[in-house]
Amino acid sequence: MKYKNIIPGTFLCRPNRFIAKVLVQESNSGVTTEETVHVKNTGRCKELLISGCTVFLSVSDNPLRKTKYNLIGVIKEREGKLPLMINMDSQIPNDVVAEWLQKGNLFSKDATIRREVTYHNSRFDFYIEDGSTKAFLEVKGVTLEKNGIAMFPDAPTERGIKHIEELIACTKDGYDAYIVFVIQMKDITSFCPNDATHAAFGNALRIAKNAGVQILAFDCIVTEDSIVLDKQVNVNLT
Repeated sequence: MKYKNIIPGTFLCRPNRFIAKVLVQESNSGVTTEETVHVKNTGRCKELLISGCTVFLSVSDNPLRKTKYNLIGVIKEREGKLPLMINMDSQIPNDVVAEWLQKGNLFSKDATIRREVTYHNSRFDFYIEDGSTKAFLEVKGVTLEKNGIAMFPDAPTERGIKHIEELIACTKDGYDAYIVFVIQMKDITSFCPNDATHAAFGNALRIAKNAGVQILAFDCIVTEDSIVLDKQVNVNLT
């Protein structure tokens, strides 16, 4: 996936979940201004959005918007390691997975792929038919990393548990079911549920695996203006 019109900025603060204050330098005049920008991730992201860090903004082409910019990426400084480029746009993982599936990954290139499909009282990110295979697939974006281990969630998520329970119900109805964790960065050795933050989510994930739901995690190649699903990483549920 490719973004248009990306510019760097310096993060100052985050007054609430939806907006941040960022210093932006105008390319033409060189004048630096403080801008209120939309944060495309309502998670806590406290380990990422630290005052003075470099962030990346996409420029909105909607003149009616209250905010001109979207905060979509950040550089995370790490002691003793190279800085890590992280995409933190919570809306992009579904597009990344769609692009990946359409290339014949996980299913064949002839598979029928539909997005936002309702089944009973549930709406799933993807529904796939590939020959005799019928599958539902949910996507979760991951931005939390500690010592090379990616974790989800970064805040309690009852909605996330509901998704897991609904996928378990799908397996009982004879469908295949998948949860794909899109780790929005590289340099990751494994993925695990963040039990310290929300133990119930981790427990639900373990129950889902035992019920036949396939739990997958992939890292991503991330640049200032792009993100592409890359390599599968080990999922550690113990």
